[in-house]
Amino acid sequence: MSKVLVIGCGGVAGVAIRKCAQNDEVFSEICIASRTLSKCEAVKAELEGKTKAVITTAKVDADKVDELIALIKEVKPDVVLNLALPYQDLTIMDACLATGVDYVDTANYEAEDTEDPEWREIYEKRCKEKGFTAYFDYSWQWAYQDRFKEAGITALLGTGFDPGVTSVFSAYALKHYFDEIHTIDILDCNGGDHGYPFATNFNPEINLREVSANGSYWENGHWVETKPMEIKREYNFEQVGMKDMYLLHHEEIESLAKNIPGVKRIRFFMTFGQSYLTHMKCLENVGMLRTDPVMFNGQEIVPIQFLRTLLPDPASLGPRTVGKTNIGCIFTGIKDGKERSIKIYNVCDHQECYKEVKSQAISYTTGVPAMIGTMMVVKGLWKKPGVFNVEDFDPDPYMEALNKWGLPWIVDENPVLVD
Repeated sequence: MSKVLVIGCGGVAGVAIRKCAQNDEVFSEICIASRTLSKCEAVKAELEGKTKAVITTAKVDADKVDELIALIKEVKPDVVLNLALPYQDLTIMDACLATGVDYVDTANYEAEDTEDPEWREIYEKRCKEKGFTAYFDYSWQWAYQDRFKEAGITALLGTGFDPGVTSVFSAYALKHYFDEIHTIDILDCNGGDHGYPFATNFNPEINLREVSANGSYWENGHWVETKPMEIKREYNFEQVGMKDMYLLHHEEIESLAKNIPGVKRIRFFMTFGQSYLTHMKCLENVGMLRTDPVMFNGQEIVPIQFLRTLLPDPASLGPRTVGKTNIGCIFTGIKDGKERSIKIYNVCDHQECYKEVKSQAISYTTGVPAMIGTMMVVKGLWKKPGVFNVEDFDPDPYMEALNKWGLPWIVDENPVLVD
């Protein structure tokens, strides 16, 4: 029995909180904290009487370490599950260090203001050294390794779906299907339709920054960078059909390149329709994806944050989204001296997710693994002092939990490869 403090109350957090409430044999107490207390209270009201878990709420500004420390000291959780914005990873990690509490998140740190001179200096140095220009990377959080180790607490990074489940799939493939993995292609397909001309399935600010940036992949020990959407492939996804997919930079490439020995190439592809790409390019061309402040009517606004207020809330898409997602990994490598390839993937139905937890499948496929990773830590199955990615641990109990908690996976031993 354990107490979890969930920071954040958006679409993904809503799923994770509901799954923690379902898993009340492990999570006996759940505290939901956010800047917007009314969101927390609404989730609490919905769940009370449906779970044995005791649910409480709190208001907190996750940008302020002192507020986070005070909250953690008051709540006394066994673990903090960070489902706020990636901008707030470091403040929450600082608060966990100060209070000696384990930390779990789903996405790596990135700076909110990418024009900040102090951050920019470190970023540009990393670009030269590493060879990719994405605004997000693991260096900021991996730098906490010694401090978390000395404090005797665990930080589990990236337990969403990608990153998260895809990395666990990689560890599972290496453990059970390969002696050596040579290539990994991560394929993220959303075949859902929400009926809007343009909307994003998770936080618009994070989504649009990621998609409009340069792509990159890992090959033969170094990064190869591409222009945004430069590399396109078509792929026939099981239960979804033929889709266009584009190569993006994604954070699990960085951690898998470090943690899967001998891997020669790792790529990440995501599907997009032409309407989405056309809208995004137009918004980019007129400056709406800018992350630096501009003056408007005598006050500063950040264009991409203003855009976020105009777009549909991802948490509101559940009732109207139909179709399925198909997310997984294709592996090639060697087993017992012979070449082999397999694909491990999950198919998730948007409407089935909504029936269960009032969410579309994008939030579901991130929120369920967030609960599972947190469970791995509090049960002691994935717990050692330091900062770790999910593929650092034994994949078997996590894979078993995916089947139990709503994300069953399939192994295809004769997959179609991506050229």
